[in-house]
Amino acid sequence: MAGVDNALGPLFLLILLGAVLGWRRLPGGDFWPQLERLVYFLLFPAMLLSTLATADVSRVPVLRVAIALLGAMLLFAMALWSLRSRLRLAAPAFTSVFQGALRFNTYVGVAGASALHGHAGATVAAVAVALMVPVVNVLCVASFIAAGTLGPASLGRSLAALSRNPLILACVAGIALNLSGIGLPGWSEDTVSLLGRAALPLGLIAVGVALRPRALTRLDRGVWTTNLIKLLLMPALVLGLTATLGLDPVSRDIALLFAALPTATSAYILARQLGGDAELMAALITGQTLLAMLTLPLWLTLTG
Repeated sequence: MAGVDNALGPLFLLILLGAVLGWRRLPGGDFWPQLERLVYFLLFPAMLLSTLATADVSRVPVLRVAIALLGAMLLFAMALWSLRSRLRLAAPAFTSVFQGALRFNTYVGVAGASALHGHAGATVAAVAVALMVPVVNVLCVASFIAAGTLGPASLGRSLAALSRNPLILACVAGIALNLSGIGLPGWSEDTVSLLGRAALPLGLIAVGVALRPRALTRLDRGVWTTNLIKLLLMPALVLGLTATLGLDPVSRDIALLFAALPTATSAYILARQLGGDAELMAALITGQTLLAMLTLPLWLTLTG
């Protein structure tokens, strides 16, 4: 337990630092939205590109990791749709519940993987991101379409944005450079690596800035359902799948970490743009991020 706490503790402190800075409105203006854009469009893609382009991905059991993570994601996606009538949620609220149960915070995931298992953990995390980001984005956009919260124009914009997602593009480019044997030649490796190193601390602080403590007062059926799936049932299923599939300790830990992550802060923007319940989404993001500070270490201690 102490080893897990020592690895994850600094990450949570950076998130709390961001929450304090956001509460104090420091440094003010549009600094944080612009910084978050910089992290999302440049620094984090640089980190993924650097890791995937130079890593020995052959050591990662990609197929088994995919079965564990994507299998659990698809199962709960289908379960939510089958239970939609029983949940008795309005269409906007349901799309926020859907996002809250399936999306994951990539900043916390990659930072946690690096803290737990160093470069080997970061490599498995980059593979997990490459597998999960395209699938979860397609599933969430499809949920808005099926729920009927957006029109044809919004659908077109959503699909266009999906094709330009910087994380997806960085993963595709990194894998292509790796498989081609080109890698990152010359100074480009050190340059891209330096950019990537700035992504995690700044990204974690930005996660804290995005928290909305006032949203925690909302505790309805949607909140309880989403938190139950995201923080308890999803990691429990993935833990069982990793044991059944016989994953090595590093891949097992990172798969469990990604299954137990709180939902992504970007889900709030998507909810606001595509007709979801933005207030509910803010409650889910804030509540899950704070609860994950307790649940993540507990899940990871189960693997020893």
